[in-house]
Amino acid sequence: MVSKSKFIKYFHEKVKNQIQAQVEKIAHFKNKGKRVRSFNEGDLVWLHLRKERFPNLRKSKLSPRGDGPFQFIKKINNNSYQLDLPAEYGVHPTFNITDLVPFVGTFDEEDDHQDLRANPLQGGGDDMTPTSPSSSASTSPSLHQGPITRSMMKKIHMGL
Repeated sequence: MVSKSKFIKYFHEKVKNQIQAQVEKIAHFKNKGKRVRSFNEGDLVWLHLRKERFPNLRKSKLSPRGDGPFQFIKKINNNSYQLDLPAEYGVHPTFNITDLVPFVGTFDEEDDHQDLRANPLQGGGDDMTPTSPSSSASTSPSLHQGPITRSMMKKIHMGL
């Protein structure tokens, strides 16, 4: 016969293993689509302008949602980074990683010129079909003006 203390120890170990397995299963499920981002010193990043933190810069829906690029100065921990932020912003220069997007493109500090197409926080382009100068919409039914809708896309694919 098994003693009571051995049974309790065995039962405790079994429950502990089941809890640990369940925690690992939930962690795997929750972290499935998580992207790991990190920045190195000197990297350029875009800053997301949250309404709560930048009320003067986000007064309207049409105001830009991001600003930058700003240079990354120091990593505080895995989630917080310090930026080289100008004094006119009036906020502490430490931000959560969710507010930072890597800058992809070119930036010339002397000319203060930047490639705005590299800003992922900005909307891009329009929905119009590109037209060549040699052809017109009247001669080719596949070239048209206006947004591309599902019905227009069907017409384009059918060649109407």
